[in-house]
Amino acid sequence: MIELEGVPELVDPVMVAAFEGWNDAGDAASAAVAHLDKEWKGEVFAALDAEDYYDFQVNRPTVWLDDGVRKITWPTTRLSVVRVGGDKPRDLVLVRGIEPSMRWRSFCNEILGFAHELGVELVVIMGALLGDTPHTRPVPVSGVTSDADLARTMDLEETKYEGPTGIVGILQEACTHAGVPAVSLWAAVPHYVSQPPNPKATLALLNRLEDLIGLRIPLGELAEDARAWQLGVDQLAAEDSEVAEYVQSLEEARDTAELPEASGEAIAREFERYLRRRDGGGGGDGGGPFSRDTPGDRTRPPKPKPTQRPGQGESEGDGKDTGPGTPESSED
Repeated sequence: MIELEGVPELVDPVMVAAFEGWNDAGDAASAAVAHLDKEWKGEVFAALDAEDYYDFQVNRPTVWLDDGVRKITWPTTRLSVVRVGGDKPRDLVLVRGIEPSMRWRSFCNEILGFAHELGVELVVIMGALLGDTPHTRPVPVSGVTSDADLARTMDLEETKYEGPTGIVGILQEACTHAGVPAVSLWAAVPHYVSQPPNPKATLALLNRLEDLIGLRIPLGELAEDARAWQLGVDQLAAEDSEVAEYVQSLEEARDTAELPEASGEAIAREFERYLRRRDGGGGGDGGGPFSRDTPGDRTRPPKPKPTQRPGQGESEGDGKDTGPGTPESSED
């Protein structure tokens, strides 16, 4: 039994999780949870035992100096709580760590144990993948679930994916089998500029999370960082005619595919977000389905490479094994 001493009773808690590694192209998902933790001053209350889940030859500990004293930070997964005030407060349980090297079922059971003890009502797992998407267009974010009823009530896709998966998919299925409502949010990162950070994808994930749970999320400088990131990639792509031509072809394909979707529903979503930000305040606005009442150094983008499809082998990445080579939005 997990006993959480010193953790106050939470208000309508939602668990938000992200893991570095295969499910985190451009570090977009882990950066989103880090942003929530920073903006709302999260308080760490638990950390999983690194010995149980990590291969230290794969995820090495780091040594650092604290007033001349050498200390070690071990790779692990930490849980923190943020208290979101306002007229209709709602608390978040943030799970941030590294995809485990082993014992995934035990890892998920530990996470679910915390969720049960804290009375979590919904688990949202964020991921990012490499896709054929142009950096000049809005970042596609897919919301998927294994629960048919949840898909219907929250306007999500019901997953039909078959193929290799990561800890995001495993944790979502563990939630489903445990009877805990769970949703995965996937942001698509351009595969030709997959180097972290990607503030534009991080921003897109946070906007989708905001819509999902009905909280106004303070963005800080993230919107400006996203604009600076896109400008930087624009400039780098313009230096290579082959990359510029490839980006243009992606833009044309994206615009053609999305032409029918310039719908009133999409416009209404953007207008609701605008109203939330105009009204100000850090608390929930009651608008979500689970609401209480109902850039660093820029590197040159590589030459475009064909994106792999499920079943064609390992992921295409930037050397960090950051994500599958095709959108896994139909999976998790």
